[in-house]
Amino acid sequence: MSISLTDNAATHVKSYLEKRGKGVGVRLGVKTTGCSGMAYTIEFADQVENEDQVFEDKGVKVIVDPKSMVYLSGTELDFTREGLNEGFKFSNPNEKDRCGCGESFSV
Repeated sequence: MSISLTDNAATHVKSYLEKRGKGVGVRLGVKTTGCSGMAYTIEFADQVENEDQVFEDKGVKVIVDPKSMVYLSGTELDFTREGLNEGFKFSNPNEKDRCGCGESFSV
């Protein structure tokens, strides 16, 4: 069970945390929503809770709560730029289906 980052994702997170001036890493999770059932969540974390699982990859701490870990195990986080759009992209081996709009997924 692990979470990994591409070089682009690690560079982006490090740069943002440096500009922000605080934070211990990036927190990943899932929430119930959308037409397929679940959506990814991502935020910059200022602290680690006791029950969190923490992974370190390329010098970045990735923090995941235990409930989300079941759905995110093995995921690779990337940061991509396509034309005017940029953002994080989840490559999750547990994902079985994704809704047409791309906002939610199911396992």
